[in-house]
Amino acid sequence: MGKLEGKIALITGGSEGMGFDTAKEFIREGVFVFITGRRKPVLDKAVETLGVSAAGIQADSGKLDDLDRMYAEIKEKKGKLDVVFANAGIYEQMTYDKVTEDFYDRCADINTKGVFFTIQKAIPLMDTNGSIILNGSFIGSGGYPGMTVYGATKAAVRNFARSFTAELKGVGPRINVISPGPIHTAGNAATLAGNQPVLEYVTNMVPRGRIGEGIDIGKAAVFLASDDSSFVAGVELSVDGGVNAV
Repeated sequence: MGKLEGKIALITGGSEGMGFDTAKEFIREGVFVFITGRRKPVLDKAVETLGVSAAGIQADSGKLDDLDRMYAEIKEKKGKLDVVFANAGIYEQMTYDKVTEDFYDRCADINTKGVFFTIQKAIPLMDTNGSIILNGSFIGSGGYPGMTVYGATKAAVRNFARSFTAELKGVGPRINVISPGPIHTAGNAATLAGNQPVLEYVTNMVPRGRIGEGIDIGKAAVFLASDDSSFVAGVELSVDGGVNAV
């Protein structure tokens, strides 16, 4: 029997990347998982790959109407949620002098507003045994050129876990953050594979001597979703190979 046998989970942005890899780990542990994505062809392909223990809902986490529709569908089909991985987000670099209002709003809408309302609207479907996991970033805890806006959105996500934990005070699910370090994803594969100096630079950032894989995030999410972490709340679990520890 898996660690999450019989649980119902939601992974936003679960059609590819870390969200998709986490969905695979959840299913291995006995979960039925809803995944969301903005692009229907990609979402449909992901659901087909994941099999009968998954369902897809096309939704943009930055749009509240989409979130309402998403949670209404989950309530109708399953009646509850045990685990939420608020994973949907965008990663874009831009130096401070090039930042436009549109760029700022796009990052804030998805990475902060979307995460906040994903949490708020999930809580009525969950009980005190539930677990909400937020996807942060090692960049939210440090200063990096070209990451002023992105880093600020991820720092806000880190604070959401603290503030919701304080506010719920034993009447809602546990909320924690996973903060990935450099991770191989479909989005950065071409950049890293085609640029040896960048690949070496990023790898050398990591004390463990390698770039992470999606499965590293998935296994950490399984821990935070399971009863193994029942007394863990409001924490940031760095899954970064030691980047922020040294």
